[in-house]
Amino acid sequence: MNEKGIAAAALSVRSLSMDAIQKANSGHPGLPLGCAELASVLYGEILKHNPADSKWSDRDRFVLSAGHGSMLLYSILHLAGYKVSMDDIKNFRQVGSICAGHPEYGVTDGVEATGGPLGQGVSMAVGMAMAESMLAARFNTEKRTIVDHYTYSLVGEGCLQEGVASEACSLAGNLKLGKLIVFYDENRISIDGSTDITFTDDIAKRYEAYGWQVLKGDMYNVNQIVKLTEEAKANKDQPTLIMLKSVIGKGAPKQGTADVHGAPLGVEGCKEAKKVLGLPEDKDFYVVPEAYEYFEGKKAQWAKQQADWQAEFDAWACENPDLKKQWDAFHSDAATADVDDFEYKVGDSCATRDASGKALNVIAARYGNLVGGSADLMGPNKTAFKSDEGTFSPANRKGRTIEYGIREFAMSTVCAGISLHGGLRPFCATFLVFSDYLRPSLRVVSLMKQPVIYVFTHDSIYVGEDGPTHQPIETMTALRTIPGVQVLRPGDPEESMEAWKIAYASKDHPVCMAFTRQALAVYPKDDADWKNTMKKGAYIVKTGDATPDITVLASGSEVNMALKAAELVADKKIRVVSVPDLKAFEAQDKAFQDKIIGGAKRVVCTEAGISMEWLQFATSKEDVFCIDRFGESGPANKVAEYLGFTSEKLAELLKK
Repeated sequence: MNEKGIAAAALSVRSLSMDAIQKANSGHPGLPLGCAELASVLYGEILKHNPADSKWSDRDRFVLSAGHGSMLLYSILHLAGYKVSMDDIKNFRQVGSICAGHPEYGVTDGVEATGGPLGQGVSMAVGMAMAESMLAARFNTEKRTIVDHYTYSLVGEGCLQEGVASEACSLAGNLKLGKLIVFYDENRISIDGSTDITFTDDIAKRYEAYGWQVLKGDMYNVNQIVKLTEEAKANKDQPTLIMLKSVIGKGAPKQGTADVHGAPLGVEGCKEAKKVLGLPEDKDFYVVPEAYEYFEGKKAQWAKQQADWQAEFDAWACENPDLKKQWDAFHSDAATADVDDFEYKVGDSCATRDASGKALNVIAARYGNLVGGSADLMGPNKTAFKSDEGTFSPANRKGRTIEYGIREFAMSTVCAGISLHGGLRPFCATFLVFSDYLRPSLRVVSLMKQPVIYVFTHDSIYVGEDGPTHQPIETMTALRTIPGVQVLRPGDPEESMEAWKIAYASKDHPVCMAFTRQALAVYPKDDADWKNTMKKGAYIVKTGDATPDITVLASGSEVNMALKAAELVADKKIRVVSVPDLKAFEAQDKAFQDKIIGGAKRVVCTEAGISMEWLQFATSKEDVFCIDRFGESGPANKVAEYLGFTSEKLAELLKK
């Protein structure tokens, strides 16, 4: 190991980090200064990677969970030869820069995930490690190994305090993800001072209780870090937490204190730090020449490593043409089997959660790369696979069903990690009201443009006896407010099948689907091309007339309600429109919206949730038939009657 090269790289990471943060007058120098050795030895000696091809499928993954320390990552990516230039470094935290305040997936070469708020990054790393083990089980043969890499993450005190990290790490221990290695920057400092103020957990014991191997070392002993990593790799049955004692802001005047955590060092502070570290005080953005030389000397080794893998892959492909065909399908979301849709007849009736379960199994049979499960709600969510591949576990890495346990937030971050890894398409499921628990992750998933599928059941007051705590009211609107998130609320079993097809076809955004607990009838559809029209957000179910008196826009279970209400109003021509995707309908041009609405004098809107979004289409506030209050506990139909949310009450509104 070239210790001089690593030392030069570490010194350069500190130089670039402090100067970039100072120039931006914004940023967090504490972690980059404190962890420079780790970054250097990780990218120089530990990671299997090739900066010339940052998307090589069998590369090791590294996720900076403590994303506020982003200059650590940008600096080492620059030095190692990724597409991060010195000008990019100098443009840190500026509008349009690829070196954003926190690393962003799809923006910066070599960044594996948008870590986002603390704790989410390491949780995504859990998903990446799961994906690696799933693909290895499916595609490696006795003779050839084409999937064999590790997932690494760097966490700080904040990550370990956030609940999502606890959820995900508990799951990782349960699943015995031996190829997950997490480094802990143990500096015991947070923004407000010493972590002793609030955080006195015995981290080692906590992680041992999760089922992890825990190792301890010194952040500044690179030989020890390499040995600890090898020890971690030797343990095939446990993820490993490597606790590294460190000094936050090492080399800065206020090293070891909260003052160096999240603010530039200042002009004089930078000069003093450079003096202490042995850097030229009069040179900004200085890179020690030996650092570039060190990484330049690695290029041939990295290229050979990938070339050797490619040769192994090519030999595997020749020997296993069917597996190769499946590999290509898995990595392109292509069908692996020809499977018909589940068909219904008008008048068939079932809860759309049941229809979703049937659709899920059609999609799973059609696309072999679909994996996922529920947060301990497989039965209520109707997410059981009918295939015989079983549940993903230490004993069955080929299992397609993932048992997440009661960990909604981690469930979503794990799905994000699986999606980011590539080769698999993840879905997850829970009750609609619990989407609030995973919402922070859904937002980051949307930022990353990852096509994770979310199945939400028990979508309204018709949950019934569980009462207002479990009856979603504002939840659909809350989901629709997140940019980039597609939200579908199908109105009958046929629409549920189409919703799953739309969700799987999405490639650059997450899709949330909301399904009912109560049975809904399959209704006749006047639009013969409704399956295609539905993709625009809304379609005509019952025409009523070319120029109706009233058009009712309804979503989900309220389409059936609207059809029944229309039958009770004999003296008016009423059109009923299903709006399974309100955001998509909003986005259409006025000509399409007018065609759907049909020039009606009145437009009435109904959904078993708050009225906010529907006001834009309704003729008046009084023409919004929604629920702007929390529900009640009781049998579903009794709750609806109590709240005045019935087809009879809707008919009364239509008669006015």
